[in-house]
Amino acid sequence: MTFQTKMLNTVFIKPTVLAFGLILSSQVWASAADDLKAKLALMNSFEAKFSQQVKDEQGELLQSGQGTIALAHPLKIRWEQVSPDETLFVSDGEKTFYFDAFSEQVTVMKTNGLIDTTPFILLTTRDSAQWEKYQISNIAQGYRITPKPGIDSQVEILDIAFNKAQNLSAIKVTDLSGQVSSFTFKDSRVNGKLAGSLFSFNIPEGVVVDDQTQGE
Repeated sequence: MTFQTKMLNTVFIKPTVLAFGLILSSQVWASAADDLKAKLALMNSFEAKFSQQVKDEQGELLQSGQGTIALAHPLKIRWEQVSPDETLFVSDGEKTFYFDAFSEQVTVMKTNGLIDTTPFILLTTRDSAQWEKYQISNIAQGYRITPKPGIDSQVEILDIAFNKAQNLSAIKVTDLSGQVSSFTFKDSRVNGKLAGSLFSFNIPEGVVVDDQTQGE
């Protein structure tokens, strides 16, 4: 298992493959993709608290958690989980830092290297080349994103839901392990001014640093 796989499984706590029995026409896909991109184009920034539930393939609850999320264009993410474990995932648009407080380890990666591993990154980019790598279809209250054949993604299905006010309300991630992580947002704020410090990370003294940007 690569570290990127392990990291994404930790951030989304092992959410995976659900088979489709329906092949969508290119016209339907284009309409869904255009609709989703139009909604996200109005969201220059987003921040909220989240609650998380992780279930196995049989629907049994494995774990619950809480934390906060902040997103901004381009490719800026701050995903902080405060329970059951303290972990922090921060991208400044160029480098991404994953900090596990319990193990006292920081892993540093190039953000561009993560784009193909999860469609979650689509929430923070308007790059048409990245969007072309995924299929988008309509589902109840939102959209389903799946990687096209040949895209090496650790996330097989990403469901995005919007509330009646057309604000991002929930995300459900299904990954290769067979587990599903559902995130529900509350106290959300769209297009508020976010401090640049939210997307920067100062490596604490004394922690183990795994710098994977070297030689990439």
